[in-house]
Amino acid sequence: MTLLLSLVSIFGALINLGGPGNYLHLGFVQISYGNLSVIIILIILFVLAILVPFPHRKGGDPR
Repeated sequence: MTLLLSLVSIFGALINLGGPGNYLHLGFVQISYGNLSVIIILIILFVLAILVPFPHRKGGDPR
């Protein structure tokens, strides 16, 4: 978990959110780099939540 937080902090430090907005233009889609970084982080966390198994008890009652 600490590694993930470190990676998010490093990724967040790469984008300056204190100045005027910088935008990515893809045809009719226009999105700021700050919002794009948040969306990418949320997608990564969603995929990790699906792929990482839940902890479970070994042996005993399956409840």
